[in-house]
Amino acid sequence: MSIEVSQLTRFFGRAPAVRRLDMSVPSGAITGLVGPNGAGKSTFLKLLIGERLSLLDGEVQLPDERRSRVAYLPQISQTDRQFPITVQDLVASGLWHRCGAFGGLGREGARRVAEALDQVGLRGYAGRLISALSGGEFQRVRFAQLILQDAQMVVLDEPFVGIDVTTQQVLLGLLASWHAQGITIVAALHEQDIVRQWFPHTLLLAREMIACGPTAEVLTPDNWARAVARSAAARTPSNRWCE
Repeated sequence: MSIEVSQLTRFFGRAPAVRRLDMSVPSGAITGLVGPNGAGKSTFLKLLIGERLSLLDGEVQLPDERRSRVAYLPQISQTDRQFPITVQDLVASGLWHRCGAFGGLGREGARRVAEALDQVGLRGYAGRLISALSGGEFQRVRFAQLILQDAQMVVLDEPFVGIDVTTQQVLLGLLASWHAQGITIVAALHEQDIVRQWFPHTLLLAREMIACGPTAEVLTPDNWARAVARSAAARTPSNRWCE
């Protein structure tokens, strides 16, 4: 599940969302993606999951999707929590690769859903509507859905924003167990304390790559100051990115 990125540039109009990225994500690595707001983190994650975006230069070498499954968790704010669906049905949607959108859940499927809910600490929640859940509970449900996707790579966009500390610890423990199983993990994060404690490899992005490597070497005050300055310059109307 290794990923190779070479001279990658993705434009919005004439301004690059990401520019001239060169990096690799080793198979089985757990990588934190960090940068100021507007640094291009979400765009980069969408490229990693194979979303075909226009105005793209460079190369992205992804694993063969016929043999390697990728699970993607978008930002929690992008999910409609008012949709009338139960916790069990949402989690069970992670099994679509096995039973199809219209296949029955079956006894085995129901067992796997119950086990996934146990892993995130939500035993007994299967029959609840997702609209009745707290933010932390809803994020646990989304992680339970990821468990059932049997993915070799998991891509997460700001998974810990707006959730309680207890839920953070439960989900971080789940990420650690996936990492121990050799699953490749890439997560965009704002919480630098979490990155330092749980993510040994970090990419610091500000539309361009500021640094990539061991987290202690990447998340330095000087590198962060460079990232903030680069991101601010990119948002300045007078700045000309394209020759």
